[in-house]
Amino acid sequence: MFTGIVEELGEIAKIEPLGDSARLTIRGPLVVEDAVHGASIAVNGVCLTVVDLTGDAFTADVMKETLDRSSLGALEPGSPVNLERPVRLSDRLGGHLVQGHVDGVGRVLAREPGERWEVVTISLPADLARYVVDKGSITVDGVSLTVVEAGDDRFSVSLIPATLDLTTLGRKGPGEPVNLEVDVVAKYVERMVGARS
Repeated sequence: MFTGIVEELGEIAKIEPLGDSARLTIRGPLVVEDAVHGASIAVNGVCLTVVDLTGDAFTADVMKETLDRSSLGALEPGSPVNLERPVRLSDRLGGHLVQGHVDGVGRVLAREPGERWEVVTISLPADLARYVVDKGSITVDGVSLTVVEAGDDRFSVSLIPATLDLTTLGRKGPGEPVNLEVDVVAKYVERMVGARS
C-alpha cells in the first residue's frame, strides 16, 4: 500500500526491451536508501518490484500487460518519474489508500494557471467515471489528489506549488498520458451494494 505522497522525483536511467516485457533502471537515491531485492516502489503510481540495486538506482521488470495498461510504455531514458516507497503501518496516512494498481490512462486536456497554483483537466475513461466524484480522492501518476470537478469523460484537480515543483504533474503538457487509480473504497462499495441487488 502507498499513500500517494511522492517522496522523490526520479529519472529513467535505462530501458531494456525484452520482447513481451521491459527492464527499467530508475535513478532515485532516496527510495533506494533502504530498498532490498523484492521491495516494492511505486513509479508514476505503478507498483514495481525491485530486482536489482546499483548505487543510486534500482531495476524493475515490467510485463507487457503493465506497459499496455499504463503510461510506463511511453517513458524513455531521461523521463522524470514520481517515486514512493510503501507506507509502513506505523506511518501517518498523508494522502489516501493507494494500491499502485493502475485502473486506466488519462490525458492532460488543459492547464489553467492561477497566481501560485494550477487547475489541470484530465480525460477520464468512461468505465472509471462512476468512481470519480467532486471532492473525492484520485491518484494521478502516483500523486494523491482531490477532485475539484468530476464529469462523464473528464475531471479537474488543483495543484499547489509543492506538487507543481516536486512531481511530474508540474511538467505534463496537454496530450501527455497520466496513470489513474480511482479510490479503491468506491470499487468495494459498488461490489458490495451490487451483490445485494
